[in-house]
Amino acid sequence: MEQKTIIEMNHIVKDFNGFKANNDINLKLAKGEILALLGENGAGKSTLMSILSGLLEPTSGEIKVNGKPVKIANPTVAKELGIGMVHQHFMLAHSFTVLENIILGHETTKGPMLDIKKAREKVLALSQRYHLTINPDEKVALTINPDEKVANITVAQQQRVEILKVLYRGANILIFDEPTAVLTPQEITEFMHILKGLAHEGKSIILITHKLDEIKQVADEVTIIRAGKDVGTYQVREISDQRMAELMVGHAVQMKLTKKAEHLGSNVLQVKDLQVKESRGNLAVKGLSFSIRAGEILGIAGIDGNGQDELVEAITGLRHVDQGSVIIKGQDMTNKPTRRITEQGVASIPADRQKYGLILQMSVADNLVLQSYYHQPFSHHGIINFAAIKKHAQAAIKKFDIRTPNSNLVAGELSGGNQQKVIIARELERNSDLIIAFQPTRGLDVGAIEYIHKQLLKERAAGKAILLVSYELSEIMQLSDRILVLHNGQKSGIVKPHETNETELGLLMTGVKKEGTKLDQSLS
Repeated sequence: MEQKTIIEMNHIVKDFNGFKANNDINLKLAKGEILALLGENGAGKSTLMSILSGLLEPTSGEIKVNGKPVKIANPTVAKELGIGMVHQHFMLAHSFTVLENIILGHETTKGPMLDIKKAREKVLALSQRYHLTINPDEKVALTINPDEKVANITVAQQQRVEILKVLYRGANILIFDEPTAVLTPQEITEFMHILKGLAHEGKSIILITHKLDEIKQVADEVTIIRAGKDVGTYQVREISDQRMAELMVGHAVQMKLTKKAEHLGSNVLQVKDLQVKESRGNLAVKGLSFSIRAGEILGIAGIDGNGQDELVEAITGLRHVDQGSVIIKGQDMTNKPTRRITEQGVASIPADRQKYGLILQMSVADNLVLQSYYHQPFSHHGIINFAAIKKHAQAAIKKFDIRTPNSNLVAGELSGGNQQKVIIARELERNSDLIIAFQPTRGLDVGAIEYIHKQLLKERAAGKAILLVSYELSEIMQLSDRILVLHNGQKSGIVKPHETNETELGLLMTGVKKEGTKLDQSLS
């Protein structure tokens, strides 16, 4: 029996002053179906979902909900039609409780008063029905206390709060934007069960993701768009990962990279007994020691919030080191200014590209020389050479496939993936001895990921030392020569990729040292 169609988007066009972000796209979603939406950065996925959720109006085309043509003029209309979106960056008030966040803006009242008892009962009923484990009885590890402040719960738990928010508002059509970006393997497995449970209960789901294995795991169909155009919709069980990748980027993609044997040189980075505090004054990095030699990639694996940010900021001079030392190429660089560290031969790809990686109001060309504008050929005796900067930008745009109409476009107008490419182009072009890559492929499509991975392996082959911090275990496993696992700011273990697996890493990430795990103590 054919499933009932809930959403139809027919011949959708969205024109931004002559640029068609969506160019004749068709999409159908059935009741109880999980539809994956796949496409490169800048392909038009977010624009299409912004139209469906009422943030944008289409230039032309038709949307039908339950077979009836509708005009979704704003998010309020979308909500009334039962459409809810769980954004990649959660929209929660951290100083509010779990319960307060869920009911915020849709409070249950009894006369003029807030009926918190009734709201609580509704939230707990929803959590039980959809297996989202919101319960005052915190005997289960994944259970969330509804009275706990959001600031005190994990990222995975915050995601469940976001899901409950849209369910509380009566959503039957749920859009998830890159939902597993910061989850551990175990949390991803649990999240996939949640998605399947929601679909089984009759919810219709659109899953925006770059992860082909996740599409294979939960999606019924996949709609692929490329450069704003509809490539087609396919049954997931009938299409291979390789074919999905090829349709998305328009050419063959090398899914697994060949990594040559390492040729190790001397120590480039040595971190000794490092202690670093987080913003509230608590220790985030606790007596951490490790080293990286020329020609190797050391991967840092760990759940978000276990000291990764503070570690990288301490090495790059953005955060004060309370105890211990950071030695780069034999020089003690502990608490030295960031520029001094950069001049010592350190390239840094930050996790937050907009906060630390770019000046969004400046042009692409200017952002590409932020670390070197005061050197020749970009300046001479303090006089800026704009022609040299433009020439450099044009070459970098071509080499790193930065999708921009010209180098004068301000960086803030680029897609997130293309902003990331600007940073990577700037940092890798500086020929530094130590490359710190923090989430280097965050938000990138499979084609761009392949390119960045090849670039990092190329730098490794050229004798560079690379510190790779990533929440993508597949990335850590594929690129690293050794993996240091962080838990609670401490070293939970150091392992070699070929001697471990993602499940074992996940256990180390939660502080559980699995019996028989082969730990490499050579960096201790």
